[in-house]
Amino acid sequence: MNPHLGHLQPYPFERLRALLEDVEPAAAPAINLGIGEPRHAPPDCIRQALVDALDGLGAYAATGGTPELREAIGHWLRQRFDLPAASIDPEHNVLPVAGTREALFAIAQAVVGGQAEARVVMPNPCYQIYEGAALLAGARPVYLATTAEHGYVPDLDAVPEAVWRDCGLVYICSPGNPTGAVAPAAWQERLIRLADTYDFVIAADECYSEIYPDESAPPAGLLAVCARMGRTDYRRCLVFHSLSKRSSAPGLRSGFVAGDAELLAAFLRYRTYQGCALPLQVQAASRAAWEDEAHVVHNRARYRAKFATAMEILAPVLDVAAPDAGFYLWPRTPLDDETFARRLFAEENVRVLPGRYLARDRDGGNPGAGRVRMALVAEEHECEEAMWRIRRFVERL
Repeated sequence: MNPHLGHLQPYPFERLRALLEDVEPAAAPAINLGIGEPRHAPPDCIRQALVDALDGLGAYAATGGTPELREAIGHWLRQRFDLPAASIDPEHNVLPVAGTREALFAIAQAVVGGQAEARVVMPNPCYQIYEGAALLAGARPVYLATTAEHGYVPDLDAVPEAVWRDCGLVYICSPGNPTGAVAPAAWQERLIRLADTYDFVIAADECYSEIYPDESAPPAGLLAVCARMGRTDYRRCLVFHSLSKRSSAPGLRSGFVAGDAELLAAFLRYRTYQGCALPLQVQAASRAAWEDEAHVVHNRARYRAKFATAMEILAPVLDVAAPDAGFYLWPRTPLDDETFARRLFAEENVRVLPGRYLARDRDGGNPGAGRVRMALVAEEHECEEAMWRIRRFVERL
């Protein structure tokens, strides 16, 4: 067996199940805010495209995706992030993938696999895939705390030069999971310049980028920052996008990677051996989703309404703020976060995820401790009911 498997820690949801397994929940109907699985209905265009393309079941698909899907993604990227048209060649700057989860994992294997003493830098707390990808590539994870003191983005000044010298890959997540923070363009520009100096790759997880509160102010992405710097070759930069959050289609397992053409050519070669081509019917449905913005605008309006309701109910009793983007609340808890989660489940039958499960202990403590993640993914009435139950619970403490 791969000896690095022994370094993997239990997944957060496994830890949550263990935390709650001996708890008898309240008799009220269960409400799960613990997992970021969108429960809005996927748009009809995805469903219809899947049905219309079922003949694709009889054919293998190319790992690089169909030209039609790559063109749809390239058009969306250019429009969404105001990128120069010539800088996004669908043939070379875009690669469809089976969701961001598998691609974020695989990129570490392609970029840093086999390099002695390689380090992979990531936020703390973070999506646990980054850590597992680094460990199984034989690299050493380096955790950068994302705390309120620094606007929930990593403090780049806290990274020793020795770490940058050994760094092969940096994961960033903007908008952040679980904090909802959007990394400022100036911060991203500085990271790009560090990548130039120390020759590492930036993997930007932007799968929450299409859920934001102000229609006139979408979050800036890494490729847009590159373009404003005049770096339209997107050297050392890759962005990862998904239909799971944007289009409420987590079961489609569809997304893309875009950016540096040289990196993508090597990644495509790796993926050809990995055997992870998107089925043709999934590619057809994905194309339909990337070509339609109406359902995304509607989704944003629904999340906006849910956050307005949540803040009205919870702000009087919890230390909580609406996120810059994404669909998570990240409040401080008046109790230890594990105790808060257990008691809330027992007394109100609402699941939330202890913040410490998303982070790692370091010299400064665990930056997720004392917080919980609440995913406002359920229907509006269910989210509102959950907020009132949480408020009643807090008021009883």
